Amino acid sequence: MRRITAHVLSAAGAGALALSLMTAPGASAEEQGGKVERHPAATTKAAQQKVIDYWTPERMKNATPRGQVRENARPAPGGGASAEAVQVAPQKEFGKVFFTLGGSNYVCSGTATQSTNGDVVTTAGHCLNEGPGAYATNFAFVPAYENNNRPYGTWVAETLITTNEWKNSGDFNHDVGFAVMAENASGQSLTDVVGGYPIAFNLGYGLQFDAYGYPAASPYNGQLLWKCSGVAGQDSRGTTDHRLPCSMTGGSSGGGWITGGKLNSVNSFGYRGEKDVMYGPYFGNVEQTVYTTAAAS
Repeated sequence: MRRITAHVLSAAGAGALALSLMTAPGASAEEQGGKVERHPAATTKAAQQKVIDYWTPERMKNATPRGQVRENARPAPGGGASAEAVQVAPQKEFGKVFFTLGGSNYVCSGTATQSTNGDVVTTAGHCLNEGPGAYATNFAFVPAYENNNRPYGTWVAETLITTNEWKNSGDFNHDVGFAVMAENASGQSLTDVVGGYPIAFNLGYGLQFDAYGYPAASPYNGQLLWKCSGVAGQDSRGTTDHRLPCSMTGGSSGGGWITGGKLNSVNSFGYRGEKDVMYGPYFGNVEQTVYTTAAAS
């Protein structure tokens, strides 16, 4: 998750991020930024094997939790409840995301997502693009990760896609990204092996969510899957995001929010000075357009 000074949910110090307030949930991707970009990642078998070889246990262990923290635009209403995350057993649809940005190795969380191509991982936009800036390299997904065990292997992205709003201006209203994973050595698609959550859009607010992730910043160590549960409110400080009491930290960014058995947001950011609350983007028309592009890639 990122904390908005926003904080980037990061163990290492991250620069303050300005909140960009741009689109309402119902605006279309075409209206806001034109054609959705498919960014090529590891597009050949040789390049994909190179990414698998790159992510040694030591590199995975030492990857920096990436998250976002934001400065409060104005004080939060009320006292603000907190919700302690609870450890849960590994689930094959959830996993850790590893990638390189600006020469540094980072870790986030992600969710295998049902799609036409069977290859989509949903995560936060800031886990695959600097927002604005460069795309990640060495992007890999490890389903059901636990204490460095990789029961379903390491999957490598061949295409990275995020919203134009995130890619062009770091707009937290649309901090979501989709990675299209290459087939494994046996020619299987990701969701053929691990399954995936269906994704839903424009469900409204006030939903009951289970939010999952692999928090790695203190007091967590990134080796286990955790979950926060509760009814989400709406951010009252300028974004269109959902607001969920949750104690997860950096490394949980990109982890899926599940409601009614469907993926409907991801761990995105937290406000500096507001303890144990995370925010997740509203999945509206913009997100649906970008997902549709990823699902058909």
